[in-house]
Amino acid sequence: MKISLLVIGKTDEAYLQKGLEIFLKRVPHYIQFEMKVIPDIKNAKNLSEDQQKEREGELILQQILPSDELFLLDENGIEASSVDFARFLEKKMLSGIKRLVFVVGGPYGFSGNIYSRASGKISLSRMTFSHQMVRLIFAEQLYRALTILKGEPYHHQ
Repeated sequence: MKISLLVIGKTDEAYLQKGLEIFLKRVPHYIQFEMKVIPDIKNAKNLSEDQQKEREGELILQQILPSDELFLLDENGIEASSVDFARFLEKKMLSGIKRLVFVVGGPYGFSGNIYSRASGKISLSRMTFSHQMVRLIFAEQLYRALTILKGEPYHHQ
């Protein structure tokens, strides 16, 4: 199985980029992984929130294959512990799907088309984080989950 993380726009903050690079190097030791950056929409300031979500949704759907299983990183999603997330990943690995895709949306969330296509929503916290911070938090949690599955000492219970 391969895991993909789709994000809208580049990571601007150097400290977040540096942290993200650490985990983007570690995760592939455990599983095939890629992070794809979908460029910010040009002239987004001239669009309504709904128009921006629709355009971003179209760009996201262009990256999704029919066989992919899609999960949205969404503040209204299911909350799980790191161990629960590891178990979730393990079930997906054993299910035979080829690619598991997680998406961090734009500043206004996701369009209805994206919600319809998704298999589910996952919340990283009840708190709200910037979309750029979510990338780093997700990458760290993915790494943590993979080390839990391997029985490695990164995660302390």
